[in-house]
Amino acid sequence: MASQPNRKIAAAVVREDAEQKQRLLDRAFALAFKGLVYAQIWEDPVVDMEALAIEPGNRIATIASGGCNALSYLTADPAEIVAVDLNTAHVALNNLKRVAAQRLPDYESFRRFFAEADSVANIADYRTFIRPHLDETSRRYWEGRDLVGRRRINGFASGLYKRGLLGNFIGLAHLIARMHRIDLKQFLDAKTIEEQRAIFDEKFAPFFDRKLIRWITDQRSSLFGLGIPPAQYDALADGKPMADVLRGRLEKLACDFPLEENYFAWQAFGRAYGKGKAAPLPPYLQAGHYAAVRARAERVTMLHANMTDMLAANDAASFDRYIFLDAQDWMSDAQLAALWTEVTRTARPGARVLFRTAAEPTLLPGRLPDDLLRRWDYREDASLDYTRRDRSAIYGGVHLYVLKDA
Repeated sequence: MASQPNRKIAAAVVREDAEQKQRLLDRAFALAFKGLVYAQIWEDPVVDMEALAIEPGNRIATIASGGCNALSYLTADPAEIVAVDLNTAHVALNNLKRVAAQRLPDYESFRRFFAEADSVANIADYRTFIRPHLDETSRRYWEGRDLVGRRRINGFASGLYKRGLLGNFIGLAHLIARMHRIDLKQFLDAKTIEEQRAIFDEKFAPFFDRKLIRWITDQRSSLFGLGIPPAQYDALADGKPMADVLRGRLEKLACDFPLEENYFAWQAFGRAYGKGKAAPLPPYLQAGHYAAVRARAERVTMLHANMTDMLAANDAASFDRYIFLDAQDWMSDAQLAALWTEVTRTARPGARVLFRTAAEPTLLPGRLPDDLLRRWDYREDASLDYTRRDRSAIYGGVHLYVLKDA
């Protein structure tokens, strides 16, 4: 039923030992998270791949989200990528991307389908090249209808990145900005970082001082559209007014990276990737990586599963790299211990774990049992550098742990 949250998501998010008000907020988030949340993942895969140092033959365990990063990791030539997600819409999107990479006839059609995602030609390509090879569950999802009656696959004819929970959130942000006579798309006219800074300081920064914006952002449900559950809201705020935190994160997105290199900024301010051959794109959509992604797409295994359960079903010493996005922000101490017990059991020598947090510090000290944590070396200086260079700018910290020699 549409009114019921995904049970796997509810199990991960709802704090049953919390007060009733908190449980109600958690359940509301679980319901919102049931549909498509991220048409595009919001973690920087270039930073990921540098931190992970993926080598040919590596076996990778990752949370899938929108699939951009899982497919981008293929450019480093791993042997297998096992991608898991609790959200069935994300599973369907990842399966669609994998089949499209294998079956669309050329790079131009692949780019049009996912980089532009706004052409009726994509629907014809879906029927001809993708549909016959898509699993039945994913096919039913894409040919089904969303809450307002639109066929989901038609999103690729009208701008997919304007859909989903995040797409709707960004659209609402644009609407509220226009109500205050601020055009967020104006930012895309900047030619230099200096111009980016000037636009941010003059147009965007004062927006977060408005009483209405400060009141809205102080509500925990206001950030559901960013995929931030109530439990993560507090970590993100870290005792500060949320409007100030969001202003700081937006400032990094807007001012720390050249616009021509940062496709996250294009999505935030333009609700799409930039047009033309020079537009910045994630690695899996870049022309120079197309042949490798197409040839290796079969190495991605997509599962509707919990990461801990998936690892528990695998042999000891069977993975080399792990990517948890920000999922640990949602977890209790018991869930963290269960996850890292399986990570440590399945890790091969030299294994690396990468994750993000809403707050700046790593969340593991004091929450993981000492016997688990001492098996892993936290690369603090490198993590600070990765955090600084993460173009998505949403997270407070990017953290790298490396398995110590036994």
